[in-house]
Order: sequence, then structure tokens, then C-alpha cells
Amino acid sequence: MCSVLYTNTCTTMNPDPLTIAGWLSAYQAGASARDLLGLARHRCSTLQPAAWIHTVSDQEFELQLAGLDAMAAGFTDRNALLRAYPLFGVPYAVKDNIDIAGVCTTAACRRVVEPAEHHAAVIQRLQAAGAVWLGKTNLDQFATGLVGTRSPYGIPHSVFSSSHVSGGSSSGSAVAVAAGGVAFALGTDTAGSGRIPAGFNELVGLKPTLGLVSRSGIIPIAHSQDTAGPMTRTVADAALAMAVL
Repeated sequence: MCSVLYTNTCTTMNPDPLTIAGWLSAYQAGASARDLLGLARHRCSTLQPAAWIHTVSDQEFELQLAGLDAMAAGFTDRNALLRAYPLFGVPYAVKDNIDIAGVCTTAACRRVVEPAEHHAAVIQRLQAAGAVWLGKTNLDQFATGLVGTRSPYGIPHSVFSSSHVSGGSSSGSAVAVAAGGVAFALGTDTAGSGRIPAGFNELVGLKPTLGLVSRSGIIPIAHSQDTAGPMTRTVADAALAMAVL
């Protein structure tokens, strides 16, 4: 059985990876998924509170770790494991207009109280690749805005200045990545809702070609324009995420 989930973190590698590529390199070098993900979860708890609508609970976190354990079973070679699960143990955040089973999809509306029954198709793909979600992020309510200030859950600001907006509508997703909480995040983009907050926080925001990524389980503004896409620190990371999505 592969020991990726439990091996002590190697002191010769970067103990605090920020990119998808960095996380995968850390595991190849001998890192413990449980240890590194625990550190990432702690970092998320120190970010701007307004970036989050829901952060992963202890139970949700442990269930995902158990899933990683099941994936690792039978593998004796880390490289083989990472080829089979290309986002194994990589933490991400999810804009809260995208369904995660058992969690309310609020779209920044406090009146939504019923949890989603199923994962959105994009979440299913990421989970199958081994990615680990750490929270659902704030947004301009129902994704109708480009500045990130239209939410009853607070107003995230740019990671570079508390006096400047984060951009929207995928405001919390951009902040979660740019502040180092997660390696990547999902946003949605109709007319710039992913690319604008990415630009305001020095990230890569990608709007995929319409129809390339499933919109099942996503609350839309316009079916003719909406699509989900990754927000990352590098173009290479965006390509890694898109290969799964």
C-alpha cells in the first residue's frame, strides 16, 4: 500500500506548496497528504472571513482523506499513483453557485437552506482525480456583478489592498488562491466573472469554450454564456486543472 497519506513531510522539499505543480512535486518527494492538507486547511482559516461561505467541516475533511486512502491502496509507487489520480491530494475551493453534495449552494443568498443532493459534474471530475475541496467561496449574489461587493456574507478585498475590491463575481475563489489557501479554485464566468477577479489578484482566470465543461449542478445567469473554469497561479496549473475538468 502506498504511504502518501501518512509519510512524514520531507525536510528537503518545500513544506508549503502553493501551486498544483508544487503539491504534486511535494508528494513525489515524500510528503504526507494528511499533514500538508492540514496545513492548507489552517491557512484557509486565517484568510479573509468574507472570502468564504462554507469551510470544510471535520467530518467532510476526514471523509475526503478516507477517499485518498482508498485511492492509494494497492499502489507501491507514488508516480504511478499520481498518474492514476492527477490531482491527488491537491486542495481547491469552489464558488458557491456550484453544487457539492450535502452542502447548501447559496449563490450568496441566505434564504437557501437545503443542501445539494449531488455533486456538480465538475466536482465529480475533480473528486475522481483526487482533489480535495476545503471550502465554498463568496460571490456577487447569484453571480450578478463584477466587483465582489454584492453579498450578505461580506465583501472580500484584493489581496494587495484592503481598500480595493477583489473583483467579481468569483470574488472569494480568487482571494482563496491568491492568499495561498488553496492551489486552485473554481469560478464561473459569464462576462468576466472569473477573469476579472483573477486579474485583480494576479492570477490566471480561464473561461473555457462554451460546452467544453459541463454546467450540470451549477446555478446559471445565462445558459448561452455561463461556464465554470479554474483560477490558478500559473498557466501550467490552469492546463492541469482543465485536463481534468
